[in-house]
Amino acid sequence: MRKFLVVLDDSRECLNAMRFAAMRASKTGGGVEILSVIPPEEFNHWIGVADIMRAEARERIEVHFEVYAKWMRDKLSIEPELVIREGRPSEEIVQQIMDDPEVGILVLGAATDKKGPGPLVTQMTKNAGALPVPMTIVPGDISKEKLEAIT
Repeated sequence: MRKFLVVLDDSRECLNAMRFAAMRASKTGGGVEILSVIPPEEFNHWIGVADIMRAEARERIEVHFEVYAKWMRDKLSIEPELVIREGRPSEEIVQQIMDDPEVGILVLGAATDKKGPGPLVTQMTKNAGALPVPMTIVPGDISKEKLEAIT
């Protein structure tokens, strides 16, 4: 089964990327794999403190994931898969694509502010030619109705 890999983070544009991936998966018989990356700089503390912070980060990710997962299950009959990795986001995205041969498309959300599309989209587009799968960038301010029309 072909999977849409979408990145879960705290950005506003993440919502439209999730919607797009789930709607496309639903209409094409695919799946959704949700990747959340915990940056290593969050754990530059003593070992005991780092372990507690790592556990808290994973718990926050799982709660956040469950909100999207419930919507996907209830509205689109999609059962998303959560993957949590630690490291630099752009490197971990590429590694996840390499590790899971079912990933067929990377879906990212683009920020709408004047600073640009966001650090992740900027980094990934710089290396887009080397990605082993196509990448879809979803505008952060696209309406739900327009997403439904194009998926």
